Amino acid sequence: MRKSVTAAVLAALLSAGALAACDSGKTGDGAAASPQAAAANAQTGASPSQTKPGPGQPTSVSADYKQSPFFEGKGLPPVKERLPKEPKLTNELPKDALTYEIGTYGGTLRTVRQDPVNDSDLFIINNEPLVNSPGVLGEEVTPNIVKSYTVSDDQKLFTFVLREGLKWSDGRPVTTQDVKFAVDDVLLNKELTPTIPLWLKSAADAGGKPFTFQAIDDYTFTIGFDEPYGGFLIQLAVQGWRGYNDLLKPKHVLQKYHVKYTPLDQLEPLIKEAGFAPGEWAKLFAAKDVLNNEITYPKAIGFPVLTPYIQVKSGDKIEFERNPYYFKVDANGNQLPYIDKLQSTLVQNAEMVNLKILAGEVDHSYEYVSIPKVPLLKENEAKGGYRVYVNSLHRTAGDIHLNLTYDDPVWRQVVRDVKFRKALNLALDKKEIADTVYYGFAKPSSIGDPNRNVQEANRLLDEIGMKKGTDGYRAGPDGKRFTIPLEVSSAFADFAALGQLVVEQWKQIGLDVTLKQIDSSLWTNRNKANELKATIMYTPGPVQWSRQEWGQNIWAPLWDQWWNSGGKQGEEPPEEAKELFRTIFKLRELSLREALAKRDDIRKNIGANYWYFIHSEQIAAPVAVNAKIGNISDKGWGIGQNFAGEQWFFRK
Repeated sequence: MRKSVTAAVLAALLSAGALAACDSGKTGDGAAASPQAAAANAQTGASPSQTKPGPGQPTSVSADYKQSPFFEGKGLPPVKERLPKEPKLTNELPKDALTYEIGTYGGTLRTVRQDPVNDSDLFIINNEPLVNSPGVLGEEVTPNIVKSYTVSDDQKLFTFVLREGLKWSDGRPVTTQDVKFAVDDVLLNKELTPTIPLWLKSAADAGGKPFTFQAIDDYTFTIGFDEPYGGFLIQLAVQGWRGYNDLLKPKHVLQKYHVKYTPLDQLEPLIKEAGFAPGEWAKLFAAKDVLNNEITYPKAIGFPVLTPYIQVKSGDKIEFERNPYYFKVDANGNQLPYIDKLQSTLVQNAEMVNLKILAGEVDHSYEYVSIPKVPLLKENEAKGGYRVYVNSLHRTAGDIHLNLTYDDPVWRQVVRDVKFRKALNLALDKKEIADTVYYGFAKPSSIGDPNRNVQEANRLLDEIGMKKGTDGYRAGPDGKRFTIPLEVSSAFADFAALGQLVVEQWKQIGLDVTLKQIDSSLWTNRNKANELKATIMYTPGPVQWSRQEWGQNIWAPLWDQWWNSGGKQGEEPPEEAKELFRTIFKLRELSLREALAKRDDIRKNIGANYWYFIHSEQIAAPVAVNAKIGNISDKGWGIGQNFAGEQWFFRK
């Protein structure tokens, strides 16, 4: 298949710098610091004022604090009293990724979503971890909600200092009592947390000992482990988009629903009202608590937060307003965020997203803008009043997964044979995929054999006994036609285009492959239930080394469950899969510099075993943005721009 005419149009429309931006992901350009500098920073816990800013970024903050006119007449304390003693000076993007501007207040940022409650744009804008990683990939870790941190030389003890005067969005002070509540009363309460999360065990290992915690004073606390855990900061900064919510909770609100602080007989009316059985106070607590992945849920309305925005409305249109107690400022002392409101509108499908962008009804859309739509969107920029930026994608885009733990003995016998998986990899034309699906704004992956060899693929399938029938299709060990049913989420337009190519290329080696698009919510439910035989989905690695799983919750859900539960759930994986998991989790013990150097071990394991198929890397990430919005660029990682959402502003 040749590259389409549209691809040629795209190449003409986009600047050469876009692909250069993709290349930067491999070389480290656009990262906040080198791994060596990052490791040093991780050890010292430099505060924002000590972190060297990028070009145009502020270096110091004015003590003359200012607020948005949005708050005038609302009876709030002066802005200086609403900020911590040492507000965070904004520096959310890595050096050289942005020519920073002091913004102006006002406006409503409009986004769109296909999920009833989840909006990835709003989620990332409001994601506030204790420490953060400008640029997303973990090359540098900087203080965020905490004012500073230190790491012991043996990488076992982590000391954090909260910002004195930091306040929840309802004005109540934040202290280590909120951390102590989150730890002692939630994480260590068996009814609320039956099993300590892996990331809070030594080296994120199921067999590791749980963390230790101590509140030193009102603002200082420590978290310790019995083994080195150099990757713990990454767990806090970006792993799984965790946010602060696991280790920091508003005690003054949640203690009302906790049996330790409110007698059960007083909770019973609330338990009944919530629809739970008598005594189910833990379910009531969970219904009232708001986890990080629930910040766009209806129950988040009125819940105290530390995020730039607070939710005020749910439904088809989710609305957020600025947090009067948000802890960040710019160099002129302006309390952030600049934009006053966020508004997310529910739409039926990805095509509706593009129509709304073309009509100028969307101010920011990241995940719903696919590369094939870029030519059309670029042609109508002036008319729609928006710009299309092309950044780098922080992950692989549409990896192909065969579920090795699907409950079918014939299926398992075939797909667990590494020769079968190798044959499928050899049948993939990775260059055609990069050119056709991503219009050349990607590079064929070098993981595994990068070359297409249909003859060798056919030989391998013959060798394992999958003979072709008179219909030209290969049979499984039961003598019946072996079918690979690809089911992909309808939320991602490029998955369907990729799926069509996969069907075509695998049919050339005699395999019966089908393609079906399903609703994104249905896809999620079927994946969790181990009901997908084959699918396409992006995975956290191998671009982002810090993520806990590299797709095994898709290509081997039951093995993943076994590993994460310490053998209590799921099915025990074979030794070669265990070795991959060990390599991944071994990274948690290492410093950032050491872990980055070890990343290639994971790539080699995946390349040797073909656990799943990574066809493309260094992929572009287009995003459509209102042309009036400032402090957005086409450098660095696309989703990293959302981390700086409080810095965006509408130019007058």
